[in-house]
Amino acid sequence: MWVADQGDGTYRNPVLHADYSDPDVIRVGEDYWMTSSSFNCLPALQILHSTDLVNWELAGAVRSYRPNGVQSHPGNGVWAPSIRHHNGTFYIYWGDPDMGIYMVCTDDPRGEWSEPYLVEAGVGMIDPCPLWDDDGNAYLVHAWAGSRAGFKSILSASRMSPDGKRLIGDEVLIYDGHDVNPTIEGPKFYKRDGWYYIFAPAGGVKEGWQLVLRSREPLGNYEWRKVLHQGDTSIHGPHQGGWVTDTAGDSWFLHFEDRYAYGRVVHLQPMTWSEDGWCQMGVDSNGDGIGEPVTHYRKPHSNTPSGIVTPTEGDEFNSPTLGLQWQWFGNAERDWIMLSPEGYARLYCQPYDNLWSAPNILSQKITAPKEAVTAKIDFRGGVAGDRAGIVVHGRDIATLSFYYDGTNVVLQQTECCGADKGAQEIVVEQMRWSKDAQLLLRVDIGEDGVCQFSWAEIGNDFTPIGNPFKAKEGKWIGAKVGLFAVTSGKTNDGGWMDVDWVRVTK
Repeated sequence: MWVADQGDGTYRNPVLHADYSDPDVIRVGEDYWMTSSSFNCLPALQILHSTDLVNWELAGAVRSYRPNGVQSHPGNGVWAPSIRHHNGTFYIYWGDPDMGIYMVCTDDPRGEWSEPYLVEAGVGMIDPCPLWDDDGNAYLVHAWAGSRAGFKSILSASRMSPDGKRLIGDEVLIYDGHDVNPTIEGPKFYKRDGWYYIFAPAGGVKEGWQLVLRSREPLGNYEWRKVLHQGDTSIHGPHQGGWVTDTAGDSWFLHFEDRYAYGRVVHLQPMTWSEDGWCQMGVDSNGDGIGEPVTHYRKPHSNTPSGIVTPTEGDEFNSPTLGLQWQWFGNAERDWIMLSPEGYARLYCQPYDNLWSAPNILSQKITAPKEAVTAKIDFRGGVAGDRAGIVVHGRDIATLSFYYDGTNVVLQQTECCGADKGAQEIVVEQMRWSKDAQLLLRVDIGEDGVCQFSWAEIGNDFTPIGNPFKAKEGKWIGAKVGLFAVTSGKTNDGGWMDVDWVRVTK
């Protein structure tokens, strides 16, 4: 568990040491609501809630999205959402680089969201953000994915229907960053004191900086300033996020920093505004006129402080529904998992080609620099090729799992280095076990994402198995820890894995 709240009126960064990529945030009354990119992970668009911008809980999710069945498509799907509240309705917009710009809405962010609405079909349109103006007009700004559109480093905008469901008129080129601010993306649209502002990162995820553009007209001309960069700090490439004001009127900026296997963790920066209408994020610690990220700072003002709150980890499986911390790698099928009223989850072995593209991996984020994830598991092999256990999933994959060869069960630790490039999985170490196996399986995640698997019989000490394994990020996401149950082919009565609980500890 990572706790950002220091208990003395201050916080430390990151406020979320977990992969909430491309965060955006709003405040409605006393409540802050945040969402982030989910790419191919489902349910998509996890919703977080806070009353102070430091202590966050998982509060909801957009239940499903991908239109292409159960397949896993790493790196595709939901890119860089924006969340807004207008006339009593919550909206989320995002770009699917292969499909277009989508929108969902609700009157309760903890409840059910609408079915996705395709606002604009197209290829390469990403990172959209709407603005409803005071005069009733609406606009939408977005970036472009060079991998799909064939060009990047520009922002464009157009009019939008007031109901937020379609774009009106042609695209207007808002800003071209090729010369001095390449790879500009992730725009967020705001209005303040008669100025229209677009907040956007440039320079790339790991080396970049934050810009603010402003104009007296929503479609330009825009001037710009650099307002946040790494400077002399260790926080590299402070990347895209959202601006919000607290209940005292002070401004704050939530953004991400890419920490490789841990994913894109979330930082909170103070913001100040000058008399001439420009902002600065963080603190200008080296006197260069540009803000640098802070590592510690006073907490934002809150009328309803929550005390220490962190997103849910692990699961006791005592609920008839999966916890919000879980995501699949594809649209879930009903036969993948069943939750028992006796307090366990049963995962049925499903046919697969490889673990990189398998959609039926039930995963959650790594939520601290060091943690241990332990699962109490009963395995029943049904036919030869049934396999189930725990996995650390990214571009490299490692598992600790039971494998049934039709006669015997073995406990095996495997690695697949270069899974995203089609590398073969290898067995590092294995040991024979009984056909119906019950064990505690654990992975300890240490410094720099180095993992060690181990096992234990109930009531006994843990025994390491296999070699230390360095977790590696996935495609646009951090490494994930999860559960899986697979088999080599379709069967009439295959095996399964019953998971009594999953617990995350320091």
